[in-house]
Parts: sequence; structure tokens; C-alpha cells
Amino acid sequence: MASSRTKPMEILLIEGRRSDALLVEQALREMETPYRLTVCEDGEQALAYLRGGETRATATRPAIILLDLNLPKKGGLAVLAALKDDQALCHIPVIILTDSRAHTDIAESYRLRASSYVIKPAALEGLSEVVKAIETFWFSVVTLFEEGETPSAPAREVARVQRDADAAGHVQ
Repeated sequence: MASSRTKPMEILLIEGRRSDALLVEQALREMETPYRLTVCEDGEQALAYLRGGETRATATRPAIILLDLNLPKKGGLAVLAALKDDQALCHIPVIILTDSRAHTDIAESYRLRASSYVIKPAALEGLSEVVKAIETFWFSVVTLFEEGETPSAPAREVARVQRDADAAGHVQ
């Protein structure tokens, strides 16, 4: 299912290994959806990029974030936690795209409100299939926030209630 979008979808890839970033970039080139890719090589760089340095007004808001867990400086789980605790960023879907099969990584990613957890195939062909599935679901099926939108008051309240429940150890 191809997207009918004409405005490029902003994709942020946070990947610590250049070789993996190149494979993801190559797989993304096969997408039919117009996109613009930004790559950050570590967690600190990614958060600085998203927060726009000194002013949030200039911060870039991607449509989705592809996040590896194995990152230098600030690990992927710490980045995910920071994103979901930030009112300006918490609505951005974060897709964990990693080679970690550890049950603890999977459980913690979902506890921190990752949108999905995908184990990276090693070969380009498998990665191309994964990217195609991401494109179909996230760019054709799901309705995403547009640039400049902020979550509504009810959405912020739901997020606050969820955070409070998570902090208290309750699951909704």
C-alpha cells in the first residue's frame, strides 16, 4: 500500500554503528513514501537534535524515530525514557530497531512506552521487508501528528495518568 503523501515524512534514525545505519538507509531508499532521513550516531546527539539546542521552537519533529538500543554516550533505553518523559516529544512513535533479543530489553522498551520492538535482520533483503512493513503501517495505516501539532489536553492527561500509573507500578 503506497502512501498518497507528497510532503516528505521526517524519519530520525538513531544508530550507533555506521554499517547498520548504511543498511537502514539503503532499505529506506526502496520506500514509495517520500521521506527525509536524519541520522544521529549516539543518544546525546539525538536528544540535542530533537530538543533544538537552545530553543525548542527550532527543534525538528520527526514523524517516527527508529532507535537502536546499543548506542554510545547515552544508551537507547535512556533515550527512550527521556523522549517519553518530555511533553514536547512523548507523542512521537519510537520504533526500537535493534539486534538485541534480550527479554529484559524487550520488556523494558515496552514499559518505557516504545511503539514497537523490531529485531534487525542482518541481511539487506530482510531489512528491506521490515522497512516496507514499517512504511505500510506507520505511513499508510496510522494517522500521525503533523509538524507543529501538539497533543491535546485530553491526550496530555492520558499520558500523565499513564506515567503516574507506571510510577506506582500499576498497569492500565
